[in-house]
Amino acid sequence: MDTIMATVEYMGDLRTQAVHLKSGQSVTTDAPTDNQGKGEAFSPTDLVSSALSSCMMTIMGQVANREGVNLKGLKTEVVKVMSANPRKIAEIKITFTHPDLQATEVQKQKLKNAAVTCPVALSLAESLKQTILFNF
Repeated sequence: MDTIMATVEYMGDLRTQAVHLKSGQSVTTDAPTDNQGKGEAFSPTDLVSSALSSCMMTIMGQVANREGVNLKGLKTEVVKVMSANPRKIAEIKITFTHPDLQATEVQKQKLKNAAVTCPVALSLAESLKQTILFNF
């Protein structure tokens, strides 16, 4: 039997609230201002774009742990590009930055490979362009 990991409730006014059942953590979404919403929280497409970054960082963290590399301080900037017809995410641009990553070139390549093969990256449609830059 499948285990329910979250519940999501429509709160009205184009807002939802998702609750992660194991932790009790919640996430609120709003439709963006360019699509009839208030834009007071992440939009669902913002979450998809941010989830790609978070997934990449998580898998990179696993590789870093194995390699003895400290990733603390790794940051990303995430840009979501929408297409109009149909309205969907056309491209996600993620720029990784670490001001002082102490890693060999081989370790850096392992980290990059881990990022682009994370489960979210592999789950998104091939038509969704993923532009990933590494500044380290």
